[in-house]
Amino acid sequence: MARYTAAVCRLCRRSGEKLMLKGDKCITKCTLDKRSKPPGQQIARRRPRLSERGLQLREKQKARYSYGILERQFRRLFAESERQSGITGENLLVLLERRLDNVVYRLGFADSRAQARQLVRHGHILLNGRKTDIPSCLVKEGDTISWRSASTKTGYYEQVHKNINSKSVLSWLSLDKQNMVGQVLSLPTPDAVEAKFNDKAIVEYYSR
Repeated sequence: MARYTAAVCRLCRRSGEKLMLKGDKCITKCTLDKRSKPPGQQIARRRPRLSERGLQLREKQKARYSYGILERQFRRLFAESERQSGITGENLLVLLERRLDNVVYRLGFADSRAQARQLVRHGHILLNGRKTDIPSCLVKEGDTISWRSASTKTGYYEQVHKNINSKSVLSWLSLDKQNMVGQVLSLPTPDAVEAKFNDKAIVEYYSR
């Protein structure tokens, strides 16, 4: 499956804000703190103001970058959110949050969504007791997320288990920190998610 493999710090610089794509490194060692200008050749003249269309595109790209999704997959999620009843932008945010790699990240099993995606792809995570290596799989209310027994013997698991007490989870999730088992208590709501993008602008972008 295609994925973005270039330097993720360029994405934060392009967006003009920290998207926390590298976890704690974005706090302690962030390129954006030293180089706030967007990537590419710098022209010695004043940059023009972004048009309304440009602002909408920026918000859409921020959503894609944050969840590590390429354009084709993001379009499919948007089309699915349009088919559902309710507000399209909020539906899109809920679909993004329901991705298995995002839930693994939200539970504190990984420092970033990219790291969570790798855990899922390598088969370390169980969904309802079954190995699932599809990061885009959507969780449902009542689903449980746990570790494969063989993965609990790794040094990475031991480190995560050691630091898990300092982690906090969102209200729509629960975590048994002793046994390292998470559960989806309910579907996420827009109010319970700290979104770094404007979902209304994304809807306007695709509505043209």
